[in-house]
Amino acid sequence: MSNKKGTSLNWDDFKKLGNPDNAPEEPQEKKMKSNHFVEKSTIRVHIEKRRGKPNSIIRGLDMTNAMMKEIERELKSFLGVGGSQKDGEIIIQGDNRDRIIEFLKGKGAKDIKKSGG
Repeated sequence: MSNKKGTSLNWDDFKKLGNPDNAPEEPQEKKMKSNHFVEKSTIRVHIEKRRGKPNSIIRGLDMTNAMMKEIERELKSFLGVGGSQKDGEIIIQGDNRDRIIEFLKGKGAKDIKKSGG
């Protein structure tokens, strides 16, 4: 038995399926990837001490929070450190500015600068 879900078709759509040339094309999702926004952003990677410990702060990413969360998750995995995202910033534990810039350039970032410290 097949585990596929059935689709609901009206009679005209069902008749069209008899000839593959007349079959309707499936809509393609137009989902913007976060890489597109990374390329267009003016990104600055700062160093700040919070509670006495160094943190790398990424500012200037012009994207939605969901996309920024995706970048944060990939970056934390790449670096093997903790971090968070809030108020349009990504906060990464430790002074990892050079590796962060390397990661973001791999994502297509063009206008990126390191500042502080």
